[in-house]
Amino acid sequence: MKINYVFFGTDRFAVLVLEELYRHDFLPKLIITVPDKPQGKHQLIVPAAAKVWAETHKVPVLQPEKLDQEFISHLSKQVWDVFIVASYGKIIPQKILDIPKRKTLNVHPSLLPKLRGSSPLENAIIKEDKTGVTIMRLDSQMDHGPIVAQEESDATLPLPRNILEEKLARHGGVLLSKILPEWILGNIEEKNQDENIATYTEKIKKEDGLLDLSKTNESYRKILAFQSWPGTHFITERNGKKIRVIVTEALLKDGELVIQKVKPEGKKEMQYTDFLRGERKN
Repeated sequence: MKINYVFFGTDRFAVLVLEELYRHDFLPKLIITVPDKPQGKHQLIVPAAAKVWAETHKVPVLQPEKLDQEFISHLSKQVWDVFIVASYGKIIPQKILDIPKRKTLNVHPSLLPKLRGSSPLENAIIKEDKTGVTIMRLDSQMDHGPIVAQEESDATLPLPRNILEEKLARHGGVLLSKILPEWILGNIEEKNQDENIATYTEKIKKEDGLLDLSKTNESYRKILAFQSWPGTHFITERNGKKIRVIVTEALLKDGELVIQKVKPEGKKEMQYTDFLRGERKN
């Protein structure tokens, strides 16, 4: 079944969803992503991962600064079956969500209504024993729309964030591919979310990476959750001065947190045992 759809997405999660849709013969007619942005120390202009994927697969791409009336008018010139959103990064106005005949679907990496918001992956790793993916129809409220499909993941938590992201994105792409034809035909009944059990996540802040090493399980889960950003660190004292020590590698062994490598403030990465020897000398 050929489906005429637009895909809204930006980062690695979005690309992994796209890969599964493409593998199941659902190539979007158009990809909407964010404008190229300067990144890194030298502020080099870098395109979004979804733009790179679009160009590789010869799919037209748009990068609007604003989702304004001009953009809405442009999208409305064609007849679309559905819009799909996965990790786009911008709030999409209701006027856009309502353009397609079968509205707009979203791939969300949690078992909604649990873990609504901007950091479901990190919070699942830190707080949950299980998670999954939800396909919902987007409405004007954050992660509030009715559920179209939902499946629990076989992933055993905690996992490193990049691994959980890949598992859930691919799972979401496969689930979406499975239900899309029936959704377009109007054969799937939506189910409203239960507001009484809804939980929310917030945007991750740099200070969230502070570890309390006396809390073994919490520290280990944070290290896995914040591996890409903001990273994790602890504060210790050396030569009468408090310093920040970044944890770069750790594992859980027999229920104990084993830190393997660290990067002390102003120093290069080193083995944690070498860092501790330096502390004992002082």
